[in-house]
Amino acid sequence: MSLNVPKIATGLRAAWREGYGLTDLRKDVMAGLTVGTVAVPLSMALAIATGVPPQHGLYTAIVAGVIIALTGGARFNVSGPTAAFVVILFPIVQQYGLGGLLIASMMAGVILVALGVTRMGRLIEFVPYPVVLGFTAGIAVVIAVLQIPDFLGLSVGQLSEHFVENLGRIATSLHTINPLELSIGVLTLTVMLLWSRLHLPLPAPLVGLVVGAITAYGINQWFGGPGNESVVETIASRFTWEAQGEVGSGIPPIAPTFMAPWLLPGPKGEPLELNFELIRALLGPAFAIAMLGAIESLLCAVVSDGLTKTKHDPNAELIGQGLGNIVAPLFGGITATAAIARTATNIRSGARSPIAAVVHAVVVLLAIIALAGLLGLVPMAALAALLFIVAWNMSEVRHFLHTLRSAPPGDVTILVICFSLTVFFNMVLAVAVGIGLAAALFIRRMAQLTQTERINIENEPSINGLPAEVAVYDINGPLFFGVAEKALQSLHLVDPKIQTIIIDMHDVPSMDGTAIVALQSLIDDMHHEGIALVLVGLPTRIIVKLRRAGIRKISGRLTYCHDLKRATKIVERWQQ
Repeated sequence: MSLNVPKIATGLRAAWREGYGLTDLRKDVMAGLTVGTVAVPLSMALAIATGVPPQHGLYTAIVAGVIIALTGGARFNVSGPTAAFVVILFPIVQQYGLGGLLIASMMAGVILVALGVTRMGRLIEFVPYPVVLGFTAGIAVVIAVLQIPDFLGLSVGQLSEHFVENLGRIATSLHTINPLELSIGVLTLTVMLLWSRLHLPLPAPLVGLVVGAITAYGINQWFGGPGNESVVETIASRFTWEAQGEVGSGIPPIAPTFMAPWLLPGPKGEPLELNFELIRALLGPAFAIAMLGAIESLLCAVVSDGLTKTKHDPNAELIGQGLGNIVAPLFGGITATAAIARTATNIRSGARSPIAAVVHAVVVLLAIIALAGLLGLVPMAALAALLFIVAWNMSEVRHFLHTLRSAPPGDVTILVICFSLTVFFNMVLAVAVGIGLAAALFIRRMAQLTQTERINIENEPSINGLPAEVAVYDINGPLFFGVAEKALQSLHLVDPKIQTIIIDMHDVPSMDGTAIVALQSLIDDMHHEGIALVLVGLPTRIIVKLRRAGIRKISGRLTYCHDLKRATKIVERWQQ
């Protein structure tokens, strides 16, 4: 038997089937140029927020951006490093170093491919909105707090993976504020906010970082210490690199090259030892990366579908995301997923196909090769300002507050719990608890819909005239583990004179194993008391389930039938 494996590259295929010409290519190139200029500063900033040198974010946008665009199932998704992953990846870097992060990303890629191959692409439909809103808002808070030291120029040392501990370190370091760093951060933030309101072609992040870099360069030239020491910290003053026998500061001006993740440094700079213990330790983080990557990418695809009136292939998109995350770490790229903001920019810029995402990756590549020296001049405070804006947009404050005011109490509780757990513990726990609470809330609501009531025979023409020894009950709603026992228990409370019970089950859409066991128990009790049962209106698929469970027709004791009229005739025949 052959496996029905989902196709890949369905996004590219869909664009090609509609007809792709020079006009479409021109639009893709222009969109790719626009998105690429946005992706360069964001990729650097997100890599730094994750705890790794900025070039690894750029490598992610280049390698994963191309592979996912060409193999995925969404026409307009632009993939690369995203803010959502910071809270997951930062602790991995602290515990296992850059090498551990890249190995975990590859493991997550394998999980994503498996999800796509097994057609789990509809995963997003089972994650409730309060859960998504809660953990994204929580992630935004964590990201914003992590940027405070760079924005203020604080001397806090190495931040930890614990939110409360980081808050304490920041609070005790406030006396070390660097006014020059703060001025650069405020200037960059102000320029980006004002520029975004003008709706001009140049992206606000690019303009803000250029202004911040020029100002920082002037300050460092004017106030620089002995040996040209920087008073405003930049990418070049914080990061150094060594590649192909060369060393330098800032970002290496070379294209991504193969690097074995298991040979990269661990948490303290020592070589990483690849063994079963490491793989087992990284399995949990890898699963968390894969789940968040699936949610983020499919959410992005849904958004792009809404903006373009197209339809993505969720299984192919998961496979594409998986392939991108398997290959990118081999070239120094960190975890990648579809980025909603960059995808929306791509669509607004006139993109027609995944070629636009490929062009975006080429723009990032050219920036590394030609502009590495200039990128090193970007001040850390300016990147922190950029991530403040990313965090604010990610938090969806208006939706968060609107949900708190207008949603049902159960959903509000889930939202607050997911938000709190994400901030004070971690996103994995938040999502697990949130989905569990949402499932419990759903079960409770469904249980309230299932009711059993006795029908007055005199008020129903189809059963009018049945003898007093017959009772008719109507069950409405699904029978499952949360409600089956309660719904069927009331059938035990019958008059001693009752000899036959008719159960109208037309409105029972489903029965799980618990309900079948409860029904079997009811049948046994009724048989012991000498009471016959007639089950009316069950769908064929449920009758098949009952037969497989051993609940079969017994002449004069148990039977199934289609409607109440037929049930009446059966009861009359049994009583003759």
